[in-house]
Amino acid sequence: MDYAEDIFAEFTDEVTKLMYPRAPVEIEETKTFIATSIANLREGSHLQMVILDKATGQFLGCAGLHELESARPELGVWLKMPAHGSDLGFEAVSALVEWARRNLQCRSLRYPVDERNISSRRIPERLGGSIVDRYVETSMSGRELRLLDYEIPLTGTDSP
Repeated sequence: MDYAEDIFAEFTDEVTKLMYPRAPVEIEETKTFIATSIANLREGSHLQMVILDKATGQFLGCAGLHELESARPELGVWLKMPAHGSDLGFEAVSALVEWARRNLQCRSLRYPVDERNISSRRIPERLGGSIVDRYVETSMSGRELRLLDYEIPLTGTDSP
């Protein structure tokens, strides 16, 4: 909850334009998201983290690993606009992939991303991911998403 105001302020329409979730309208939506994330962490079904600047502790975004008990848990990441282009998304997702390699029994992870989001597509590609599915979905804000479903292997690969 320490980052509720940061998440609310930075998870904007611009950040979410190529993502399934929509930007919150009221801070209570953000607080509900955080409370649910904490409950899911306690039950072991999801791992939701904040991304902080190592030097300053400043809030930069969020990253998560969802549906941990599934055959292919799903990765997700977002950064506030000033942090875009910093390679922090790759760093955060790489850390989650390494955590999954050490702690989960699955063979791969899923990383869905809109085909137009070139910088986010580079993340799974750099981690050895390949496209295994393509589909269209409507986001919570009513936008059409053209999703690529990447599969990132956890076995038989070296760490990034």
